[in-house]
Amino acid sequence: MKEFLIVLAAVLPIFILAAAGMLARRREWLTEEADQSLMRLTINVLVPAFIFEKVLGNPALLRLGDMFIAPMLGFGTVALGIGVAGLAAHATGIGDDRTRRTFAYVTGLFNYGYVPLPLALMLFDRETVGILVVFNLGVEVALWTFGAALLSRKEGEPLLRKIFNPSVITILITLALNFSGTYPHVPDVLITAARMLGECAIPIGLVLTGAIISDHLHEFHPAHGWRVMSTSCLLRLGVLPVVFLLVAKFAPVPLSLELQRVLMLQAAMPAAVFPLIMTKHYGGDTVTAMRVIVGTSAIGLVTIPLWVRFGMKFLGFEMK
Repeated sequence: MKEFLIVLAAVLPIFILAAAGMLARRREWLTEEADQSLMRLTINVLVPAFIFEKVLGNPALLRLGDMFIAPMLGFGTVALGIGVAGLAAHATGIGDDRTRRTFAYVTGLFNYGYVPLPLALMLFDRETVGILVVFNLGVEVALWTFGAALLSRKEGEPLLRKIFNPSVITILITLALNFSGTYPHVPDVLITAARMLGECAIPIGLVLTGAIISDHLHEFHPAHGWRVMSTSCLLRLGVLPVVFLLVAKFAPVPLSLELQRVLMLQAAMPAAVFPLIMTKHYGGDTVTAMRVIVGTSAIGLVTIPLWVRFGMKFLGFEMK
């Protein structure tokens, strides 16, 4: 019970920050006009600064095995989730082809950033955060490639430019500094500035996420979408966590402790929020996306602490 309460205490601030964003939108303290500026600031400055400070000189990221396996697992777990969700959508007769594609995409993509990053910081250590960042490199590639493939793609969309975004470029540059041995020569003032900027990334991102959810709540009609919601919750919060934990424990190649922790955290995650923006951008079914995100996030408030607690016992490690 004590461990459950510790995990719950780590999860609740994340949802409180998102709720603050919803309140700010309702009171018009955070307007829709400000969203694009805040999003560009977060994506182009704050998140890269967070990554730079967490990855630079991180001893866990000097292991070549993790450097290759982590992003491969990131991509593979998303592909697995989308595949399982796609099969389930056909089996349960969810909607038309556009709805099924949206359902598979949104259900298959777990919340890989704004929820697991603060959890990794609170429950584990900097090494685990670094591995999580590199794991997310594979998730980012899957996010854009499957988004373009499954949803109606706009003509002339620069897919490679989306994949090689500021976060991915920062990861690659920082890893190059690590492996070249030049990272000790990075000025302390630059690291301090990156740390200060990076500390703003998660809070601002969560507040902005809450505001965006608030904009789409009018599309959320659970009585009309019970099949979508129940199936997505069963898969994202029931079936896929089991698969992720089995991979973490019985992978054919040995996984580091940090990478096992990352898989355990991602196993517990609800659907990601950003695919809602992707769905709207590429012409998918935004109502279906909203139902998956809100449904799994609401139930996730209860299941995240349960899965994290169970995952730590199953894999045999403790919190810091």
